[in-house]
Amino acid sequence: AAALAPRGAAAGGAQYSDRDAVPVVASKVGPYFNPSETYPYYSLPFCQPDKLEHQSHNLGEILAGDRKVLTNVEILFKVPYSFRRLCKTPLSAEDVRKLHTAIDEDWYYEMLVDGLPIWGYVGGIQTPTAEYFFQHRESFNSLDNLDITTKKFIYTHQIFNIAYNGDRVIAVNVTSSPEHRLDITEVRDVQVDFTYEVWWHETTVSFENRVEHLQKSEFLPATFEIHWLSIVNSFVLVVLLTVFMAIILMRVLKNDFTRYMQVANDEEEFGEDESGWKLIHGDVFRFPNNKTLFCAVLGAGTHLLLCVVLLLLLALFSIFSPAKKGAVSTVVLVLYALTAGTSGYVSSSFYKKMGGDGWVWTTILTAILLPGPLLLVFSVLNTIAIAHGSSAALPFGTIMLVFLIYLLVTFPLTVLGAIFGKRNATPFEAPCRTSKVPRQIPTAPWFRRPALQMLIAGFLPFSSIYIELYFIFASIWGHKVYTLFGILFLAFVLLLVVTCFITIALIYFQLAIEDHHWWWRSILYGGATGIFVYGYSFFYYFERSAMSGVLQASFYFGYMWVVAYCFCLILGTVGFFSAYAFVRAIYSALKLD
Repeated sequence: AAALAPRGAAAGGAQYSDRDAVPVVASKVGPYFNPSETYPYYSLPFCQPDKLEHQSHNLGEILAGDRKVLTNVEILFKVPYSFRRLCKTPLSAEDVRKLHTAIDEDWYYEMLVDGLPIWGYVGGIQTPTAEYFFQHRESFNSLDNLDITTKKFIYTHQIFNIAYNGDRVIAVNVTSSPEHRLDITEVRDVQVDFTYEVWWHETTVSFENRVEHLQKSEFLPATFEIHWLSIVNSFVLVVLLTVFMAIILMRVLKNDFTRYMQVANDEEEFGEDESGWKLIHGDVFRFPNNKTLFCAVLGAGTHLLLCVVLLLLLALFSIFSPAKKGAVSTVVLVLYALTAGTSGYVSSSFYKKMGGDGWVWTTILTAILLPGPLLLVFSVLNTIAIAHGSSAALPFGTIMLVFLIYLLVTFPLTVLGAIFGKRNATPFEAPCRTSKVPRQIPTAPWFRRPALQMLIAGFLPFSSIYIELYFIFASIWGHKVYTLFGILFLAFVLLLVVTCFITIALIYFQLAIEDHHWWWRSILYGGATGIFVYGYSFFYYFERSAMSGVLQASFYFGYMWVVAYCFCLILGTVGFFSAYAFVRAIYSALKLD
């Protein structure tokens, strides 16, 4: 319910009277360029209350690594402070070393005022500039008098600027005063005085629009501009590609049908010297090996496809606010749980059509085909996060909550869908009779081998989303806010269209050389895009980002493997169903004795 709240309603948003206390909550700290590497706010030696009051979290906030705790920063509604001491505390040499690490790695902190997040850097580094040398140019002959060392300092004074409209807080901004900073270059015990000031500003922005105002924060990178040129370029290329492929395929099929019909009209016997996809009509609908796994892949892929479509539609029509922290991950979890019956229905109905009897094992495999690998990856990454003391490690209670959602909602719905699918499944009716003895498959030339065909099948759909993929990566693995869900939905549709066409074309060429093992091949062709997505993740990590460290690299490559795996399941399913419809269509049009 929290994730599906209207776009204008942000967390917090209380109504205040004059001099009412406005809560200031600390969330987390961590390296700016490592978004997955987060730590509790008071893991750094800030002014800590005598007793920590932990705040409630929604599921998405916990998954994002937030660990909210009430601070001792006192802010009263409409009451300005020009100077106020937070605390005066000693820092040990060990505390200074921690701050050195935070400064070297560009650590930032996140706090919330009335539920609105604010960000700031812990400290900074000062190096001698050209201006400094110019001002001290008369001392160049005596370098001993020049201070050319790099200095490290922490910000000790925060300036809160808060905008209000009536009895509501609309926007909050925090800056660090450059005049109030402490030099901690030398590792030694030091005394630090933390202070702050608060200023209130009246605004005409309504409370309903404060989330949009939040997205214009100066600390975070600007939200993405509408990159119409790249989208139009991709769209035109995809349309031309699909049109050319459709024209070529239709002309080839027309020639095939003309040739086959000419033979039938002349009542000539179909000899073995003939070649083409008509020869394998007795084998093309022979069921594939490993029917249980095959149907489980179709069920899991259909389930994920439905989740992605619903997620994009909900975001497109502003049913939930993607800008709200943790909203996307919460909605994904809810959608996956509530639509689980789809996977059971598809896998069980197809398995029953294929004459299978072990539908129970098919259902179990369908239910764990994605959660199983995800649990394995999560277990490893959560262990790494715990070893690093990171707040990215999920608490035991959250793990149990997700497990109960799966156990009490997802799995029962999968079983229920499988029961309906088994009962409603109709017998498989092939356009052609299947022969008792499988036809021998001729040796294919090297350029028709599955590995090379998969490269072709994956590259073309990947090229249609390559440009948009960068912006998605920068949003997921950065601090940018992605709001262009209309463009994302269009890119997703283009991806599905290209996957359908390229899979159909490759399956036709495979049948043309009398290779009837197309069932699994269509899934591999469609899902090959996932391999390119995972390959792109390496390029993005090393060439387009500043991420570093064992913890961040583990989270990045671990969860990107899961994302690529989901791509394989979704597009593999799309590839099969498009190829299945194509194969049934061309063989239904044949006149066979």
